[in-house]
Amino acid sequence: MSNGDIFVGEVIGTAILILFGAGVCAAVTLRHSKARASGWVVIAFGWGFGVLAGAYTAAPLSGGQLNPAVTIGIAVDTGTWGKVWIYLLGQFVGAVLGAVLTYLVYLAQFQANVPDPESGEEPTPTLGIFSTIPEIRNPVANLVTEIIATVALVLPILAFGLTKGLGQSGVTVLIVSLLVVGIGLSLGGPTGYAINPTRDLGPRIVHTFLPIPHKGTSDWGYAWIPVVGPLVGGALAGLIYNAAF
Repeated sequence: MSNGDIFVGEVIGTAILILFGAGVCAAVTLRHSKARASGWVVIAFGWGFGVLAGAYTAAPLSGGQLNPAVTIGIAVDTGTWGKVWIYLLGQFVGAVLGAVLTYLVYLAQFQANVPDPESGEEPTPTLGIFSTIPEIRNPVANLVTEIIATVALVLPILAFGLTKGLGQSGVTVLIVSLLVVGIGLSLGGPTGYAINPTRDLGPRIVHTFLPIPHKGTSDWGYAWIPVVGPLVGGALAGLIYNAAF
């Protein structure tokens, strides 16, 4: 794969991932959305479908990694680091693009994010649409959660490569999508399961600059955890896979 193909594939695939993922969060969160308050299960499946659409789209160009934790895990396992930077760059640009597209899809809802004149209901905090927020703010516990959840993502992804026929059949991406749904349902409660540094960082940057009324804080004091935790988890998964398989 050429550097150009990898970059384009990761930009497009990650943008689709974020569009679906941040999109379902917007659908569930924003006051004037038809899907408002439809719940955590809907969010988990929305992110899973985002992985499905993004990875299948990017696969012919870049392999559809879409996640620095996956890229780092593969590099740690194989010892091949030459193209890591182009994967990471494409993933970051795609995450920013996906967040902007989500904003445009829900533009009217974001613009209407003001106090309700009839009920007096307060505006909706919007950061959770774009990035993760811990349910209980405990940096050590939050970091451990992200590390473990990311190992639970990357280690199976690496192991799927040993399962004969999965790659040729194209079923691997579908299984990874269901894996992401499972992680969301089982491990997403404490932190919102970033498990992907650019999935959190790129949209958080976009949230900082978007002209959303009453958008609230972008919470940069917490932002290092959903970056460092998944990177550590991805590297650990690569080490475990390399040692055990």
